[in-house]
Amino acid sequence: MKEISCKLLVIGAGPGGYVCAIRAGQLGVDTVIVEAGKPGGTCLNVGCIPSKALIHAAEEFEKVSHMAGGNSPLGISVTAPVLDLGKTVAWKDGIVSRLNSGVAGLLKKAGVKTVQGWATFRDGKTVAVETETGTQIIRAETIVIATGSAPVELPFLPFGGPVISSTDALALSEVPKKLAVVGGGYIGLELGMAFAKMGAKVTVVEALPRVLAQYDAELTRPVVKRLVALGVDVMLGAKAKGLSKKGDALLVETADGKSVEIAADKILVTVGRKPVTEGWGLDQIDLDRAGKFIKIDDQCRTSMRGIFAIGDVTGEPMLAHRAMAQGEMVAEIVAGDKRSWDKRSIPAVCFTDPELVTAGLSPEEAKAQGEIKIGLFPFAANGRAMTKLGEDGFVRVVARADNHLVLGIQAVGQGVSELAAAFGLALEMGARLEDIAGTIHAHPTQGEGFQEAALKALGHALHI
Repeated sequence: MKEISCKLLVIGAGPGGYVCAIRAGQLGVDTVIVEAGKPGGTCLNVGCIPSKALIHAAEEFEKVSHMAGGNSPLGISVTAPVLDLGKTVAWKDGIVSRLNSGVAGLLKKAGVKTVQGWATFRDGKTVAVETETGTQIIRAETIVIATGSAPVELPFLPFGGPVISSTDALALSEVPKKLAVVGGGYIGLELGMAFAKMGAKVTVVEALPRVLAQYDAELTRPVVKRLVALGVDVMLGAKAKGLSKKGDALLVETADGKSVEIAADKILVTVGRKPVTEGWGLDQIDLDRAGKFIKIDDQCRTSMRGIFAIGDVTGEPMLAHRAMAQGEMVAEIVAGDKRSWDKRSIPAVCFTDPELVTAGLSPEEAKAQGEIKIGLFPFAANGRAMTKLGEDGFVRVVARADNHLVLGIQAVGQGVSELAAAFGLALEMGARLEDIAGTIHAHPTQGEGFQEAALKALGHALHI
């Protein structure tokens, strides 16, 4: 094969990689992107998008199921619904396929050349790609590593048979009657709650004293309440130990040291994600590490000149929108612009029921910096939330006590993921409590809770 030479080579076409390549192409940079799978990476193909499709289907099924019981306060009655998970998965796959095509089209429109195959470094400027038609050598002035992350596999619960990863869970043809979830973080609870709504008997096994430990207890309380309502058993301080001899149960050591078996048709392991740093010749180049991740500076430069790294492979927070922002920045740096990473906030959303949103500092983190003001407004006092049967939750604003600079914003409630943009913007623009309180929010919307929380922090909330 004839060698390819380019100014910029991007390895990995996930959210960070494809955004980097598209932006570079728009700026006239001769760009090549290499991807072993389909464009879109984990997020589009087996993560963010397909999981939200499954979560939405589960929500709709649960709503109709309640109506079939004649218990709907809306006065709607229907016959008992039936879920065809195979059809649901096919619908989800259709969405993914459309987005795959969309990303491929955007890369082409930006003038980016796509090479399908697995890339391996030969040196800091050269990569060999194993394609269907042979080995393709690519030489580049600058290389961006955007190889992403993969689910962590437990040595005593290797994936296969009844033990599944989040990727496998999104491709099941039928709802398991009994599902054990190892790990009570956001992935485990998002999928666990979805399958509970679809009719599975779900048990969550979490080694820590509480679920969603990355969030504060006040914020997660409505989610814990909902887990109980859904009939999900949560075992805290419990450790998974392996499969039973018959392979039909999960062996667990409880908080008091007892050994129990949790009957399960499927065991979903969601104990975190690890960077994909093996299999592509990292040993051929000398990059500094930050633990298991690739170490970068505020411009996403690695320790080797001409090599950048973005996204999950560089560490937390492992969020698609962080990778996208990094990719856009790197493309502009390569094109000659002056850019650096200076983000006040990277919002994070947990699509449990109810949803969680965090942006900026938590109350505890803010307290460590000095005296603060906190304003909390409950959705039980919000008209729009009440009309959606979504009264359980709140918006909370954390600000400095002296100048009222907003340091953090959190929310829990039905549909609050859509408030993430407003939260992020407020922090990025350096808003103060008075800025949010003085912004006229449309009525009736859940967004009014944001304004009311700021008013509460200032000492004069109007509706509580």
